[in-house]
Amino acid sequence: MDLKEKIVSSYVAFEDGVNINSDIHEIRTDAFQQFEKLGFPSKKLEAWKYTSLNTILKEDYSIFPDKEKSINLADVKQYFIHDIDTYKVIFIDGKYSSFLSETTHDSIDVCLMSSALTKAKYKPVIENYFNKIAKQDNLTSLNTAFSKEGAYIHIPKNTEVEKPIQIINFTTGTEAATMLQPRNLIVVEQNAHVQIIERHQSLTENAVFTNVVTEIYADRHSTVDFYKIQNDHISASLVDNTFIEQQSESIVSVHTFSFGGNITRNNLNFYQKGEHIDSILKGITIIEGKQHVDHHTLVHHIEPNCESHQDYKGIFDERSTGVFNGKVIVEKEAQKTNAYQKNNNILVSDKSTINAKPQLEIFADDVKCSHGCTIGQLDEEALFYMQQRGIGIKEARALLMYAFANTVLESVKIPEVKSRITKLIANKLNVNIGFNI
Repeated sequence: MDLKEKIVSSYVAFEDGVNINSDIHEIRTDAFQQFEKLGFPSKKLEAWKYTSLNTILKEDYSIFPDKEKSINLADVKQYFIHDIDTYKVIFIDGKYSSFLSETTHDSIDVCLMSSALTKAKYKPVIENYFNKIAKQDNLTSLNTAFSKEGAYIHIPKNTEVEKPIQIINFTTGTEAATMLQPRNLIVVEQNAHVQIIERHQSLTENAVFTNVVTEIYADRHSTVDFYKIQNDHISASLVDNTFIEQQSESIVSVHTFSFGGNITRNNLNFYQKGEHIDSILKGITIIEGKQHVDHHTLVHHIEPNCESHQDYKGIFDERSTGVFNGKVIVEKEAQKTNAYQKNNNILVSDKSTINAKPQLEIFADDVKCSHGCTIGQLDEEALFYMQQRGIGIKEARALLMYAFANTVLESVKIPEVKSRITKLIANKLNVNIGFNI
């Protein structure tokens, strides 16, 4: 039995085992039928032309891991941003860990999707926002069909959350191969502000396939800063589907740091539904071996007087492969749009690969839109210059790579996150720089 057949045969048992209202049942059933029709994406689809899931779909995944394994804080503290106080929503093998978490219902809701999907007090928010902007494509539909657990975050209007929120999914390896489908819903009301850090971390060498969907709603004048840290084991693969809807004068920034894992696919979609909106998409990718990272972005400008800024940097060594497929759509009504898209890449090895496809679809005539892509190697003259001044070749290469990535790091608003990413980059480059960018 292949993975699709296993999932299809498991669906009825899953539905019978969860307590949900009829509306959610209908949403799940429709999504399941969609996945049953479409199956897993293949390279025959234009959107998946450069990314194949065939190797990871061959594993015999446990669809509903039921073995429980406790972990100690000391064993996983390194994966937290522990330098600052944060709210925490922590899952172990798809199950909520009350011991490691710190949730709240004090003026804001930082809690669980399982509660939001089943308790009456959350029903108005779920009815208005759950599964309203998520695409009905292959893997998003699969996640919707099996959506049960994840983070539920609701920030009421005029609220500035006093500390960041961390969402971390740990996998312990209790199963030979594990498939996880976290579902997150984040609703930020008018004039509210929140900072969120997300991480998926395997604690095992066993195969892990995570298919996560996150929906983010940013109301008028709201601000959302979202940081994705991807530095997993080579046995772990991730498909991250994030959908963001913005209303007038909101600012949403998403920083994606991809350093580890087997296959990583980031589907990041912004929908601007108001004026004077700012959407910021930035990322750093540093991979090696046969790792594969695919950034697939969309910014849909629907109303006038809005901006979007994309800046993705990639460093690829050995036989690694990078993909950047960025699309900006500017509708006829979206006059005075300022859309900027940049993707710069360094190929450290002559066996590494980058596939870049920046796209602009512009139907308005009074806009400022640009896109650019560069693919090259480190400047040999700069390396020679630094060596002549007593800097070792390894340190010189690392310094140039740090400088290359600096335009992304300088926009990180949480100093502790910036420091952590700086250290991760140093580890990836196998050098001790001795300073923070």
